[in-house]
Amino acid sequence: MSRPFRLAGLLRLRTLAEDQAAVELARAVRQRDAAEDRRHETETVLGSASLPARSDELHWRAAVASRAALSGLLVEHSHAVVAAQAVVVDSEGLWSQARTATRTLEKLEERHDTEVRAEEARAEQAVLDEVAGRMRTGVPTQQDGSDR
Repeated sequence: MSRPFRLAGLLRLRTLAEDQAAVELARAVRQRDAAEDRRHETETVLGSASLPARSDELHWRAAVASRAALSGLLVEHSHAVVAAQAVVVDSEGLWSQARTATRTLEKLEERHDTEVRAEEARAEQAVLDEVAGRMRTGVPTQQDGSDR
């Protein structure tokens, strides 16, 4: 019977923490992308908004106010993109730390599994050597589990 990996419970917890960090990172990326889309849409609308060629003063003032409002909205959306990118960077750092902690334990588990396999192979080889030694000396071996 092979011995269990003693840190298996901790590895499961670290894996869950890594998964949660990955979810948070994905959420932050989606929010950043949405903020970037809003900024891009506002920029497109502002770029396509033009002042009327011929109109009265009221229309001209409305167009100027509209462009000023769009410019303010573009600045606001640009700040939102910067803030969302900062959240993405923080989330990437947290995920990276969680991944490093998980990977460290995974390497320990791999080393443990290798050692257990080697121990089992040595034990099996010892049994095979004993059987071969008995067969050479003519000592009967017990193959079917019954006494002769």
